[in-house]
Amino acid sequence: MTIHKLSTPISEETVRKLEVNDTIYLSGTIVTLRDAAHRRALELHKEGKQLPINLDGLAVFHCGPLVKKEDDGWRVVAAGPTTSARMDLFEGEFIKNFKVRIVIGKGGMGKKTVDAMKKYGTVYGALTGGAGVLAAKAIKQVKGMEWSDLGMPEAMWILEVEDFGPLTVAIDAHGNNLFETIQTKADAEKQKIYRKLDLK
Repeated sequence: MTIHKLSTPISEETVRKLEVNDTIYLSGTIVTLRDAAHRRALELHKEGKQLPINLDGLAVFHCGPLVKKEDDGWRVVAAGPTTSARMDLFEGEFIKNFKVRIVIGKGGMGKKTVDAMKKYGTVYGALTGGAGVLAAKAIKQVKGMEWSDLGMPEAMWILEVEDFGPLTVAIDAHGNNLFETIQTKADAEKQKIYRKLDLK
């Protein structure tokens, strides 16, 4: 396990050096996107329209942040990860079109997304669920909010972060998948227990 302190934008070359179980602390610009925002981004791309921000080299955070209005700006109160499986329908195409380098969330993603990560150079950074207030402490500034019509959780929040993490590289750009490895080991142990108990 290696600890990496990375700043956006991140190159494909850098991402391909990361390995499963590495730890990332991320600084720079990240963007929150959930289901509705993924869908809108892909629709805009299909229509040949630009997104509000160039995502090439950035990190996309599966998160519906709790955000409070303060004076002329916003403050993120909590920013816990959303279950990434919700975005699995969109993520492979999203990675292909926008070249994001880190996808942040919880719970992992499916084969189609993992294949896109391997092909285009993206990793999945797992963030501990239930620690949204702690995660928010690394968010130094809300740089912008787009697509407010989708509602606060689904809007695109453009955030400036400093040492955001720890993020565990759970899927790397070579197709290694920590979730699958753990599941395989758990299934093998389960079968051993079943045999010991003479269960089928």
